[in-house]
Amino acid sequence: MPVLPGAEPFRHEGGDVGVLLCHGFTGSPASMRPWAEYLAERGLTVSLPLLPGHGTRWQDMQVTSWQDWYAEVDRELRALRRHCEKVFVFGLSMGGALTLRLAARHGDAVSGIVLVNPANKMHGVAAHALPVVRHLLASTAGLANDIAKEGVDEVGYDRVPLHAAHSLRQFLRVVDGELPQVTQPVVLLHSPQDHVVPAADSARILSRISSTDVTEILLEQSYHVATLDHDAERIFEESHAFIGRFAPGYGPSAAQGRDKEGSATGG
Repeated sequence: MPVLPGAEPFRHEGGDVGVLLCHGFTGSPASMRPWAEYLAERGLTVSLPLLPGHGTRWQDMQVTSWQDWYAEVDRELRALRRHCEKVFVFGLSMGGALTLRLAARHGDAVSGIVLVNPANKMHGVAAHALPVVRHLLASTAGLANDIAKEGVDEVGYDRVPLHAAHSLRQFLRVVDGELPQVTQPVVLLHSPQDHVVPAADSARILSRISSTDVTEILLEQSYHVATLDHDAERIFEESHAFIGRFAPGYGPSAAQGRDKEGSATGG
């Protein structure tokens, strides 16, 4: 099945600091592509994989599970580690949950994490009915494009495959149990007006991780897919500054220095 236009994975070979970006449930790399390109332009090695079952048609997700999605980002992290001295992991929504599990399981191999509207739990009565309903219905209405900014498309499915949703529910439970193992520096950005993941998820994550270097930022002008919304530039800038704290050669001041050098030699 061909990949939807815009949903292709993104990779950029840069320097010895790498960033792995994890997209969300039923979404695609399109939701993270501008962020990935921003980081690539600043000399970082960047990997933004397409999760199995995503970016084609929702029926393809029916035969995948959280183990498949996690295995993909785990492989990408290991690949980055072979070429980079430091690796950071950033995630949106379910991608935030994937990020947290990578941090919990890989320890010092992950230098820091950035979470945008991370998911922690499936809420509501429907979530509890998934073990049964998934055998009766194939899908339900989709979650895509919760974006305040007009005319933006995250290239996600308009249906949620219920077998995959059941697997996501199981995965979020696994991750919640592993949160105390997360010790890396964290930046967590979340939108007060999020129609997919409630603020309670961010609050629980912050209360359960063991990290001591934690920054929480509110995205007042954006909905769930904040990486494509009005606050996108702030997310990009904050994440780049975060990298610069732990990999000084890649911070904003270093980028400005390279820009000045380029203008001096290119004039």
